[in-house]
Amino acid sequence: MGAFLEHMALRVKDLDWHVDFFEKVFGMHITMEMGEAPQRKIWLDGGIQLNETLDFEGPEGRADHLGIMTDDMETILKKAYESGVEELPQGHNWIRLRSGLCIEVIEKKEV
Repeated sequence: MGAFLEHMALRVKDLDWHVDFFEKVFGMHITMEMGEAPQRKIWLDGGIQLNETLDFEGPEGRADHLGIMTDDMETILKKAYESGVEELPQGHNWIRLRSGLCIEVIEKKEV
């Protein structure tokens, strides 16, 4: 069974500035967009997700969640729930650890 970090989601107040920055500086282009202002979400190639959060002010709490890809989501989730994690409203594959860290568990799809 393998697992790896698929993306890192970050809260940002000025979404357009961040998209422009990552595109100009790192050459990371938009791969997917979801939602409308003021709650847009943008995915960039390179594993970065930017979540528009207008009331976000500082570095604390910037990370929104980890996206971890696995080839055996059922086993991973079983172990996670046995460890006492909390299911989040987004679905059974979204969990919150006791520390508050949120993880989205994603099933790896064969290409």
